[in-house]
Amino acid sequence: MSALETKTDIVVAEITDGIAWVRFNRPEKRNAMSPALNRRMMDVLDELEFRDDVGVLVLTGEGSAFTAGMDLKEYFRETEAKGLAGVRQSQRESYGWWRRLRWYQKPTIAMVNGWCFGGGYGPLFACDLAFAADEAKFGLSEINWGILPGGGATKVAVELMSFRQAMYHAMLGEPIDGQKAAAWGLVNESLPLAALKGRVEEVAKALLSKNPVALKATKDAVRRVGVMAYDEAEDYLVRAQEAANSFDNEGRKEGIRQFIDEKTYKPGLGAYDKTKTHG
Repeated sequence: MSALETKTDIVVAEITDGIAWVRFNRPEKRNAMSPALNRRMMDVLDELEFRDDVGVLVLTGEGSAFTAGMDLKEYFRETEAKGLAGVRQSQRESYGWWRRLRWYQKPTIAMVNGWCFGGGYGPLFACDLAFAADEAKFGLSEINWGILPGGGATKVAVELMSFRQAMYHAMLGEPIDGQKAAAWGLVNESLPLAALKGRVEEVAKALLSKNPVALKATKDAVRRVGVMAYDEAEDYLVRAQEAANSFDNEGRKEGIRQFIDEKTYKPGLGAYDKTKTHG
């Protein structure tokens, strides 16, 4: 295991067996995202993205929260006091690392261990997969203090939920638990908190067994094609496959060889053995 930061850092990252466990580390503030935390997250993403010992990134929070959203004092009041320049800088810093995470080189998993409110929907949606504790609480509470769910949160609700669910969620400002979040599509699964890390680790290990070039192409494709017409998506996917082949043509051929020639695996039941090379 290796650690990139000390336990007192605002973001803590530890690498174990190919998995980078990244934690917001402001438990006394329910991991609310401040400008300092947003800047540190960009640094951490930079440090981890192309490390050979990292194959999957898991994002979670220290203590009882994933993140309670934006720090109302530091992110809003203090930056607004600096005028438009301060507001735009804080927006660039937060939206910037969420954007980086959406298109990250490695597969990403949100492990929602507790509160996930407002601005927390940005990194939640940025992660490719999401798992929550039954005990977690999700909410767009902005309406309760007189603003709309901004910073992409409304877009996330519309992307992941049905129209009626998104409307109810945004207009009422009522929190929902992990089980309802899973039923509404905010996360893949919800399970008891005691079982959450084990399930996320299981999924991460499954991802580690896959071809990393194919994983990157696949996660990008799923995000891209949703806004395309069918013919555009078809063309994009043909070009994406060709591009992936140019990066790792031997990996694709090895998988086909193991299936056809060796008959050592079945694609519908698992991944080919990445450690084997022909000859």
